Amino acid sequence: MRARVVKIGNSQGIRIPKPLLEQTGIMDDVELEVEKNQIIIRPVSNPREDWDDAFKTMAEKGDDARIAADENISHSWDEEEWQW
Repeated sequence: MRARVVKIGNSQGIRIPKPLLEQTGIMDDVELEVEKNQIIIRPVSNPREDWDDAFKTMAEKGDDARIAADENISHSWDEEEWQW
């Protein structure tokens, strides 16, 4: 598919057809990257997007209890696997 670069104020841009936006999940903000003389456009990912659901699930399972300051939470991994 071809698109024309158009002047937008002091910048330039392209119009992206709605079907392409829907296929890629792009709705609002995007990340732009230049790679090998190409412009890559990606939807901005939100790494915390599913946190609300995860917290609700934790609460339902009782996995959201606070850890007391004096509680020992060390694990064998701390001693056996961890390396500085």
